[in-house]
Amino acid sequence: MTERAKLWEDRFYFILLDLYFKSFSSFVFIYLILENPRKIKSMFQNIIKSFLVLLCLNISWSSFAQSVDELSDEDIKNFMQQAQDSGMSEEQLAAAAAAKGFTASDIIKFKERMNKLQSDKKSVGVKNSTRERTVDSTEIESASRDSKRQIIDEKAETRRLKIFGLNIFNNQTLNFEPNLNIATPRNYVLGTNDELSIDITGYAYAHYDAKVNADGNIKIENLNPIFVAGQTLEQAKIKIVQRLKTLFGGLGSGGLSADVTLSKIRSIKVTVIGEAVFPGTYTVTSLATAFNVLYAAGGPTDIGSLRNIEVFRKGKKVKTLDLYDFLLKGDLTDDIGLIDQDVVLIPYVDKRVTINGAVRNPKIYELKNGDNLNAVLSFAGGFNEMAYAKAIRIDRATDTEKKILTVQKDEYAKFVLYKGDIIVVDSLLERYENKVSVSGAIFRAGKYELEPNMTIKKLLAQAEGLKPEAFKERVLLYREKPNADPELIPLNLTQILDGTGTDILLQKNDSLLIKSFDELREKRTIQVDGEINKPSVINFVDNLTVSDAIMLAGGFKDGANASRIEIARRVKADGGDADQNVQIVKIDVSPNLGILEKDKNMLLQAFDRIYVRKMSRYELQKTVSISGEVNYPGPYTLNDKKERISDLIEKAGGIKGQADLASAKFTRNGIQMGIDLKKAFDDKSSNQNLLLNPGDILDIPRRKETVTIIGNVYNPITVPYEPTLVLKDYLSLAGGTNDSAYIKKIYVKYGNGRLSKTKYFLGIKTFPKIENGSEIYVPVHKKQRWSAAERIAVSSSLVSIATIMVTIIRIF
Repeated sequence: MTERAKLWEDRFYFILLDLYFKSFSSFVFIYLILENPRKIKSMFQNIIKSFLVLLCLNISWSSFAQSVDELSDEDIKNFMQQAQDSGMSEEQLAAAAAAKGFTASDIIKFKERMNKLQSDKKSVGVKNSTRERTVDSTEIESASRDSKRQIIDEKAETRRLKIFGLNIFNNQTLNFEPNLNIATPRNYVLGTNDELSIDITGYAYAHYDAKVNADGNIKIENLNPIFVAGQTLEQAKIKIVQRLKTLFGGLGSGGLSADVTLSKIRSIKVTVIGEAVFPGTYTVTSLATAFNVLYAAGGPTDIGSLRNIEVFRKGKKVKTLDLYDFLLKGDLTDDIGLIDQDVVLIPYVDKRVTINGAVRNPKIYELKNGDNLNAVLSFAGGFNEMAYAKAIRIDRATDTEKKILTVQKDEYAKFVLYKGDIIVVDSLLERYENKVSVSGAIFRAGKYELEPNMTIKKLLAQAEGLKPEAFKERVLLYREKPNADPELIPLNLTQILDGTGTDILLQKNDSLLIKSFDELREKRTIQVDGEINKPSVINFVDNLTVSDAIMLAGGFKDGANASRIEIARRVKADGGDADQNVQIVKIDVSPNLGILEKDKNMLLQAFDRIYVRKMSRYELQKTVSISGEVNYPGPYTLNDKKERISDLIEKAGGIKGQADLASAKFTRNGIQMGIDLKKAFDDKSSNQNLLLNPGDILDIPRRKETVTIIGNVYNPITVPYEPTLVLKDYLSLAGGTNDSAYIKKIYVKYGNGRLSKTKYFLGIKTFPKIENGSEIYVPVHKKQRWSAAERIAVSSSLVSIATIMVTIIRIF
């Protein structure tokens, strides 16, 4: 880099910074800093970013020559990437190149090479790329197929899925790859780069490997070249053996034999053009067929033909492929072996129709001349089980609008379809032409055929009769009127069955509903509660006694009183005493649920509720627990309901010498209760000596002999307990309170869970007493801070009040 270029570069950087700063007046610049500092920060970041990018480009360019011709594509790609990352445009990049000493012609070349690289990048894998595609592989790999398929436009891929046959080219498990492990066909035509293996066997042995050269010859030892190109393997073998007879006389007499096989096959180039997904030139084995190459090319596009694919050889058409023969019949006879420089052409599709509705495979199908409606139905797999096969609708586009055609069944075979026709196969209606049905309390409910002169009796006979619980006094017959409105006909089935009533002749779609007794009344149950093993609701049955119901509910519990059983019974009456809604019946049964004669006189009724009482003095064992500094800790059973906390301590053998009664914790229902246990222990008549409840827990800890100071002090600490010290002394031991301490709210938590807070009256503070095991807590003083808006509002209010006061004073 010259000194002059360096000077201009330095000036460029300073001019850039100067333009940024001069674009704002000082007042506006300060305003922006105050109002939106993020924008100022972003602006400086952009300045620094541009500076760094230019510096980076400077370093990059300084390592290359000053001629664009000497720059590689990779160098230009790096410059383009740097410019893209920095947000620089193509023009800005060219200007930077000019600043680095590149000439105008170099800059033009630079732009052309950038444009070319961008266009090449966009054209990679695109169907319409003019560059030749060559596949230098004999295998069609699934990974390569996946990468190709991702390039296809998503909309085109969606259309492809609707077209019959195209999905086969997306199937990775079906690639038509030629089998190289089978014997070489005898009609295989030899060509350049094929390799032959020649074996002489018998009383002598010799082996030769011969490759077909560019002249079509093979060479064997001292023999003249043998021309085999264009000949079949069988023809070449005869010719080779004839020449070898000059070296091995036994070949003619039968003492020796010669075997000629193909050891390596050559590769050929085949071009796929037209409406292929990936047109191009493909390198494949000489055993490849048209189907192999079509699969490698991704098959036809959504506008390419499947039925008129043409194979050209030396400018002449040698085969027309119809893939429908393979797709529908599995017939591969149309497939043709390819030779070098063959061309496969996929033309535009000419005629397609769409079939929708009740067919097995509704898709878009391609038609050839002579294909009629029957042929399309065959392509689609025929009608499905619910198809309306009597007629088919055709939506057809004319020159000006659309029209609908209806094709009857007898016209399918001769109906000619037009390009773009949409065939619609409707489904059957959800109706029956000869159906009647019966449901409810009958053995075989369901649908039945409406036979001639069929009546209700005949229908019930076919359904194998009524169930015993059937309610025959009223059954319901649903029937359709001529206008399809439903109507309901109530019938007395008892009269129809015994002949006293008229049997009804059934009509199409009649439906008979027979209810059961259970369906027409509230479900009858008995409820059993109280001192039984499984309180439950049981189904009511006739002749059910109280003992039966208790046995079905699991029997008595241990504390059940069999002589105090209550039955609550519904009052089934109208009028009378309106205050009596239920009837209470008190009975007793055998404790062992034995059968007594009096049980038969007290049968239960539906919806009775039975309650078994407990014995008056029967109770389960109830326990309390004591732990800590007592002689015998553990659970204890309550003898009676009069036991208190002091009694529990006595049961536990009294307290130990290190017990701290003042810090004892008494828990009931999971909640700690602040009890002065020392007072309860010293004075058994004290209100602190509570009656015990089942589940109570008493924990008497060991004497701590410490005091803990926490909260807003300079040094939260635990110190030994000293009876002569007061709260201020302990705060001093913790370094005193800090600036955030709320002195008025200092409180002390004692070992038994009680709290004592600082009292404040007329400026005099009274601090809590400190006991062994206490915790002193100094809370934080949360000062209320006004916002700017609140301060302005209060100030305005004060000014307004002052103004009013001055005005009032002046008036008076």
